[in-house]
Parts: sequence; C-alpha cells; structure tokens
Amino acid sequence: MKLFIILGAINAFLSVALGAFGAHGLEKTVEPKYLEIWKTGVTYQMFHATGLLVIGVLLGKLPGNALLSWSGWIMLIGIIFFSGSLYILTLTQKGILGAITPIGGVCFLVAWVLLIIAAVKHL
Repeated sequence: MKLFIILGAINAFLSVALGAFGAHGLEKTVEPKYLEIWKTGVTYQMFHATGLLVIGVLLGKLPGNALLSWSGWIMLIGIIFFSGSLYILTLTQKGILGAITPIGGVCFLVAWVLLIIAAVKHL
C-alpha cells in the first residue's frame, strides 16, 4: 500500500516538474510537434500516477491482493515505457523511439484490466 502511494506521489511530482520544464525550458528549443509529444507524456504520466495512488489506497483496504499489486507494477512499467519514450523522443528527435511507446500503452491497458478484475472480485 505505502509503496504504491509513494510511487504515485513521486510520479505526480515528476509529471508537474516535467510539464513545467516542457512549457518553460523546451518551448524555444524544440519544434511544436515535439512539444506536443512531450505534453502527451506528461499527461499520461499524471493519469497513471493517479492510478498508482488509487491502487495504493485499495491495497490498504485489500492488503496482499496480487491483482492490485500486479496492476501497480505494470502501471509503473507503462509510465516508464510510454512517458519515458516520449520524453526521450522529444529530446533526441529520434523517431525510432516511438516504437517503444506502444509497449507502455499495452502495459497501461493490462494494468487497468487487472484493476477492474480486482474490483469485481474483491469489492
């Protein structure tokens, strides 16, 4: 429980910090197309940081729930692959990195499905 709340809060913090960096530090150094890619990474990181917080709270109610734990870890991996690849893509402008992003998207989908299953089974 505590770990996912901490991971969610760290990712929310990073999302705000990276959003500010994108808005103020990158606006004059990267093309608008890449700034939009950066914003997508920030947005999805914040959505899934919130998901990690929810998972942490639910684990407080349902301790030791493997479905919730797997959901949290897979969601964190999704943040790393999805948002991380978009940040690196923006900074390097190497299009091949866009091929990594869908791995993160699939992780997000799997994590949400596991959360749905956990809720149906245990709440």
